[in-house]
Parts: sequence; structure tokens; C-alpha cells
Amino acid sequence: MSGPFDIDDTVAYARWREQKLDTAPRRVEDIVLELDDPRRLSPAERQGLVALNARCNMAIYVGKTGTDPDKDIPRLLGQQLGLKTLDGHWLTDNDGISPLSVTGAEARGERKEFIPYTDKPIRWHTDGYYNTPDHTIRGLILHCVRSAANGGENQLLDHDLTYILLRDENPDFIRALSVPDAMTIPPRLDDDGVARAEQPGPVFSVDADGFLHMRYTARTVSIAWRDDPLTKAALAALTRILAAPTPWTLHGRLEPGMGLVCNNVLHDRSGFTETPEKRRLLYRARYYERVAIA
Repeated sequence: MSGPFDIDDTVAYARWREQKLDTAPRRVEDIVLELDDPRRLSPAERQGLVALNARCNMAIYVGKTGTDPDKDIPRLLGQQLGLKTLDGHWLTDNDGISPLSVTGAEARGERKEFIPYTDKPIRWHTDGYYNTPDHTIRGLILHCVRSAANGGENQLLDHDLTYILLRDENPDFIRALSVPDAMTIPPRLDDDGVARAEQPGPVFSVDADGFLHMRYTARTVSIAWRDDPLTKAALAALTRILAAPTPWTLHGRLEPGMGLVCNNVLHDRSGFTETPEKRRLLYRARYYERVAIA
């Protein structure tokens, strides 16, 4: 492999790095686009979302659908952006789209033990880090139907920039986090035995089209890291980088009608509180494709 993600190809890396840093947004406002109806994008609206994802792997849209609970909003938006293959894992609804809500988790007992379906904070992660390689989550849409009374903010960080910060500190950290068993998710058990097998994999990988993918969670339970000094040092450096805002860490909260469409960038979520009138509901759609490049 040659190119910017080849540790030995310093020329290609320097060229790619310069372009990324020169064009990286530093305010969340830099990635916000206003849409009329995400179900029916105009050519200009679609091009805006595509261009932002090509530049910084994410875009936030402000649509006019408000609290409309139509699941076609994220589904049809994804289709227009080349996001077609939904990850229909066991906690999604039959249509492959997950309603993230505390109320819904209470109604579906199997969900309530998983943090996305609670009001608790969620640490830095990319989605689907426990998936098998052939079910890698490359695209993600979060669509807000209702926001919480307080809290529920997100931090966002382009994983390309995380890679740059780590590689600039020590290229060997990238080597350590790119091995096939750098991070292992233990098996998930249920009453019938093993519901999901142990899943090892790298943190950083490059897909067939030459795009960087990051597989990561800041969780400290139900996760095992490769037990060698270099991996431990790389993980410590990555943890430190994410612990304090970088110049490119974006912060905001999705309100009704707003959404995030991205190439599965790093993100977190603060805890939140609800009232009977303000119960948070987001739709999450996860895809095996990246956002279209044209």
C-alpha cells in the first residue's frame, strides 16, 4: 500500500495532512447547512452535504420537518447520499432504524441496559465498533425528532484529524493501532449462550477505496486491548488527545428537524434530563457505505 496512510510514504502523508488541516472546520457553524425537506433534497442541498463530507467527513443539517416522527426522513435522506445498506442489528426496529429514547427503552426491555437508550452520558466512540469486518459501519445519520429538556449535547471530531494528531506524535502509535487484534470486544452472552462472538479488530484501517476508517470506544469495560507496551502507549496518547478539546473538536446539540450525516466520525453525548413535555427522541441509521463523493 502506498499513499497518505502508508507510514513509509511521508510525501503523500504530508500532502494529505496539509490539505486536511487547511480545510478543517473549527466551529460547528462551519458544517451546518439549511435544508427544506431532507426527504427531497435539491441538487444544491445534496451537493452541499456531499462536499462537506468529502472535506471533513460530516455535516449537520437544519431541516423544516420539526417534530415530524416520519422515519422516512433519515431513510430517504440516506438514499439520496448513497447510503443504502442499513445495519439491521438486533436492537433496531424492523426497518433498520433505531429510535433512541428512554421511553422506547422502557417499552422494549432488552434495550434499557444499553447506554444509547438511557439518559446517561456516552464517551467518545465510533458506531458499530463491535461489528464484524464485513459489517463495518462507514456512514451514520442521527436525526432529531425531539430534544431533551436539558443536555444531550454532542462533541464531534473528524477521525482523520485524530489520526494526524496521533501520527505526528509517534508514527509507531499508528502501527500499533492498525494490527488486526489491537482492540477486542468480548463475546456478548444471553440465556442461550453466546449471542455475539468475540470480535477483534484494528482501530485504524483503510478501505478498498483508500479512505481511513476508525473503530474505537473509550469504554473501559467489556473491551480488551492488545497487551504490549506500544499499544498501551498508543492508547494512552489517544485517550489524552480526546480528553481535552482540540482546535477541531466541534460542539453542539441537535434540535427538532436537525441531524448529523457523517462518515462515522468520533462523537460523544452528554447526559440529559427530560420532562413530560420534553422527551428526547433521535433516529439512528447506520450504513455499510460512506456518503457519496459526487
